[in-house]
Amino acid sequence: MAEAKDRITCHVLDTTTGQPARNLRVQLHLSSPSANATPTPGPVIFESHTDDDGRIKTWLPYSGVNSSGDVPVYTLDDVLGGLENAPGGQNEMSQWTLKFDVAGYFGGLDKTFYPEVAVTFVVRKGQRYHVPLLLAPFGYTTYRGS
Repeated sequence: MAEAKDRITCHVLDTTTGQPARNLRVQLHLSSPSANATPTPGPVIFESHTDDDGRIKTWLPYSGVNSSGDVPVYTLDDVLGGLENAPGGQNEMSQWTLKFDVAGYFGGLDKTFYPEVAVTFVVRKGQRYHVPLLLAPFGYTTYRGS
């Protein structure tokens, strides 16, 4: 049976060690929904930590550091499906941002030049996206993976 993966995934490699970046906190933000999508109540944010292989395959809804009460119960597929079901056909797209907590991973603001890496990209209807990040304390590289 195939392993379940969300339609947006990422993989982070620490180029200083040549190893996967384990336990790196990453947030996924809906930066700009499709023009025809139904507005969402508040920001749409997901969060996860990279696994032992430096990968994030599934996302959990994020309610905020100062939030109390109910945790959101939507999934990434719920949000993407709602965006895709908006009128507009195959040309529907939305903008998303991955935010990597680089300072937390490397051990503080004094250990890295980039405390956060933000990668913004466009998601088109029906597509899957894999975003690799090659990470070091003083540089990074990213590209669209497969």
